[in-house]
Amino acid sequence: MKKTIQRSLAALLALLVLVIGYLWLTFASSFGYNPPGDMPAIDENASHSVFVYGTLTKPWVRWLVMGRAGSSEPAELPGFKKDKLDIKPVDGAVTEGEVITVNADELRALDRYERLGVRYERVEVTLQDGRTAWVYRLMEPILLELSDEIPD
Repeated sequence: MKKTIQRSLAALLALLVLVIGYLWLTFASSFGYNPPGDMPAIDENASHSVFVYGTLTKPWVRWLVMGRAGSSEPAELPGFKKDKLDIKPVDGAVTEGEVITVNADELRALDRYERLGVRYERVEVTLQDGRTAWVYRLMEPILLELSDEIPD
């Protein structure tokens, strides 16, 4: 009985390590993410405001992604409506979220988390109070047309 409990605990611990490793590899590490060459420049000496409206509103997610939770303040983004994992332009709509302030390294970590240039794009927006901030939006899918012609 004691060996069964020990084996079960060992298996549970191994599973936990695998899950944590997968989450780190997928969301925090640079492995498996190759940013496109045309990435927006990041000012190394400035602080950057980022409007977040989804998972990044959770301090523990920011801690995992950036290495610190930081603080946030409530903010509103006019002209956009939250739609699952994205925000869509909608006249008269307002998306509620938060603004976080990050340095250049933390912005790169957020870019990696959001898979900038692969899944999301980072665009500058004007918040309800007039401040500007970066926001991550899902990229439009690229549709390829298939041709019956075979190139020479």
